Amino acid sequence: MLEPFFRAGVVEAGCDEAGRGCLAGSVYAAAVVFAPDYENPLLNDSKQLSARQRNVLRSEIERDALSWAVGVVTAEEIDKINILNASILAMHRALDQLTMRPEHIIVDGNRFKNYGDTPWTTIVKGDGKYLSIAAASILAKTHRDEYMRQLHEEYPFYGWDHNAGYPTREHRQGIMKHGLSPYHRLSYNQLGGGQLELFSAEEFS
Repeated sequence: MLEPFFRAGVVEAGCDEAGRGCLAGSVYAAAVVFAPDYENPLLNDSKQLSARQRNVLRSEIERDALSWAVGVVTAEEIDKINILNASILAMHRALDQLTMRPEHIIVDGNRFKNYGDTPWTTIVKGDGKYLSIAAASILAKTHRDEYMRQLHEEYPFYGWDHNAGYPTREHRQGIMKHGLSPYHRLSYNQLGGGQLELFSAEEFS
């Protein structure tokens, strides 16, 4: 069972992102605020869940959260400011859209930047420790996967409907055969050469 909050007695938002390691598409982030007594024993790090479980939980999170939002930073923006800054900016954009102002922010990982004067804490593997971060990981992942499936309809050469833009062999073969799409991140090493790990599509289903 994940912990309901990091700091008691305050409005706390959990944040996480999806799509940092992808060769194409925007990076997505989510922010989620739950009631301090919220419970959901099925919530976990999105990477530990099946696509079906994530989609069921997405509906529950969007129904149950006191506030939730998703922020997006485009591939063009990523190329300009780098993926770390883009991931943090996506979290800030998600926080901007919350209908209630958080008094504390918890973030998966070990990097963040000040969001106004709101206190924040980074937590390594926080998506496996805190409900709101786990929920944010699920929202970011499911909203981004949905977006990549839409892009697949426009550019069906890369397998984005099942690899979500990650550097699978199929994706890179598509780049070699058809070139880059307008959604590819030009600052990334698109064809590898040992600099990026090749993933299997099963990891992203």
